[in-house]
Amino acid sequence: MGLFEKYLSIWVALAIGAGVALGSVAPGLVQHISRLEFASVNLVVAALIWVMIYPMMLKIVPRAVAKVGQRPKGLILTLVINWLIKPFTMAALAILFFKYVFAPFVPAEDAAHYIAGMILLGVAPCTAMVFVWSNLTRGDPAYTLVQVTVNDLVLVFAFAPIAGLLLGVTDLFVPWDTLVLSVAIFVVLPLAAGMLTRFLKLRHGGGEEGVDRIAARLKPFSIIGLLLTIVLLFSFQAETLLGQPLRVAMIATPLLIQGYGIFFIAYFAAKLMKLEYRIAAPAALIGTSNFFELAVAVAISLFGLASGAALATVVGVLIEVPVMLSLVKFSNRTSHWFPAPALEGAIAPVVPLKPAVAPADTGAA
Repeated sequence: MGLFEKYLSIWVALAIGAGVALGSVAPGLVQHISRLEFASVNLVVAALIWVMIYPMMLKIVPRAVAKVGQRPKGLILTLVINWLIKPFTMAALAILFFKYVFAPFVPAEDAAHYIAGMILLGVAPCTAMVFVWSNLTRGDPAYTLVQVTVNDLVLVFAFAPIAGLLLGVTDLFVPWDTLVLSVAIFVVLPLAAGMLTRFLKLRHGGGEEGVDRIAARLKPFSIIGLLLTIVLLFSFQAETLLGQPLRVAMIATPLLIQGYGIFFIAYFAAKLMKLEYRIAAPAALIGTSNFFELAVAVAISLFGLASGAALATVVGVLIEVPVMLSLVKFSNRTSHWFPAPALEGAIAPVVPLKPAVAPADTGAA
């Protein structure tokens, strides 16, 4: 591992501290950056996430995408977790904590808003950052692309009905511009750029090794993009973190339980299903991560910028990166729990997860 990957936890902690410090020392600059958005998507954050995603898109082989249908179990697992389990467990945890556990400490109206914000997070599976988590766990890029694409298609039809059902709102406003723009920026454009780069490199010499060299050179920029994203996200919410730490901690409690709980449900289900690690890890991480741009936009549209619902979605943004990085670390340490990919019909090149030891009498290296 390189310097960035080896000490990633330290860099993330420093980035969080730098973000809070920046938001406190230079609030005017941070507010100016936060206003650079279109359809509730911050353009600076979008550019940084694009930098993170692009190197992974270079690894996608078109014929590998077509072979995903030969192994549907990982895709089925993702869909079941995201649409039949996650929204309802999030609603149950939100109600448990803010109608019962924290009821003596939070006014009923604020509690109702916090519950609504958490429900919106639970109904919005991740689109962008999951490519980063998949890359950090050595996930199959082609399979991850299909998982994200199918989830986005389901999101278009399922988000409003499920969110409306759980919120008790019959006429739910869905910011389609946010949804469409996010899919375009975080899936379509980096995929097109990656495929074009790959095509040009293969056509004009260099082959797969040339593509790998480009991806390797860009990898440090991907990690730097992640760290700068963390700085910005925490600088945007420094005032909230410092001004309402107790409320933030209360909201974070069920969100943390939900995040880790959903991950382990999906991860151990993948283990029981005998999925390959590079399919199992991204499948579990997709269910854990959230499409926070969409959740924040809907919360603001329904309840207002200063509402408790908007605050709850923002807390989801704040805890997501540290939680996901801890799960990435856990996943990489337990990759040996899963079978190695079969040689025949494998979606991606076979890479042994653990070095094999040959019997002494064979003379094999």
